[in-house]
Amino acid sequence: MPDNTSPYLAEGPRVGIRLLTREDGAEFTARARESKDLHRPWLFPPDTARAYAAYADRLIEDPARAGFLVCEKADGAIAGFININNIVEGAFRCGALGYGAFAHAAGRGLMREGLELVVRYAFGPLRLHRLEINVQPANTASIALARRCGFRLEGFSPNMLFVDGAWRDHERWALTVEMTASG
Repeated sequence: MPDNTSPYLAEGPRVGIRLLTREDGAEFTARARESKDLHRPWLFPPDTARAYAAYADRLIEDPARAGFLVCEKADGAIAGFININNIVEGAFRCGALGYGAFAHAAGRGLMREGLELVVRYAFGPLRLHRLEINVQPANTASIALARRCGFRLEGFSPNMLFVDGAWRDHERWALTVEMTASG
């Protein structure tokens, strides 16, 4: 458990998660620019101050969204981001995850640790019951992360999301609280 002086909502051995802020723009956009080769053609995180401001506003002001940063505990550097979008309360209690590692942190297991922390936070304080991840079938790194974190493949949706100028097929992965140790 983090102590009262920790900047993190939750911590693992190497990373902590915290809510994204407007003040994170300079580091976030620099990391996004450094990571274009890693992200394309799957992700297009904001890489300018203006784009980041709009992105942060959506995540901060919309109660149906929550934006988290995965930060390395050693130096506080942003390793990646995880968003819970389309949060629905009531009987459904579900959210859709989107995430991305930054190039300097890719392949080091930091996002797995961060995603596990976000899942626990979603099923704990946020009181969600189900999380979904929609992934393009050729995005093997994202699928591997979903699988390593216990998500199960539930289906295939042709032409599901408009990404990079075209409607793209997606695999649907999901995790419920019952599928976790806390369930």
